[in-house]
Amino acid sequence: MMLKKLTVVLLACLAVSACGGVDPNSPLGQRKAIFKQMLKTGEDLGGMLRGRIPFDGAKFAEGAVKLDALSHEPWKHFPSVREEDHTSAKDDVWQKQAQFQQLARDLEAATGELVIASQVQPYKASNLQPAVQKVEDACSACHKQFRDH
Repeated sequence: MMLKKLTVVLLACLAVSACGGVDPNSPLGQRKAIFKQMLKTGEDLGGMLRGRIPFDGAKFAEGAVKLDALSHEPWKHFPSVREEDHTSAKDDVWQKQAQFQQLARDLEAATGELVIASQVQPYKASNLQPAVQKVEDACSACHKQFRDH
């Protein structure tokens, strides 16, 4: 009897937890996954420069390449019409497409510059900081205008 009650409670919990999730195959789910990867990668790079993580030039360079590749991905998961799912994107993403796309290109350019800066040896955190700051500024510019916090 106790096992039966426990099973019913467990199934109920699973059903409730599944209700509020985002379909990982939806455009929203896909871009959220990419943005999370970008955030993690960027935090690791910034952490190396700020002393939270030991600086490793080779790992930094690998992270810069990864961030650059990721920076080209989320934009294709913004459908031409706003989806009904709960999204942090403001309506302006769809109403001001030219400006949104320009900020996306600015981020891609900044991550490209970061890759170039991370290839200069010997690796020095002080040489990489301006390029990382440019990436962070590009992210911030888009978030200020197009993300609903």
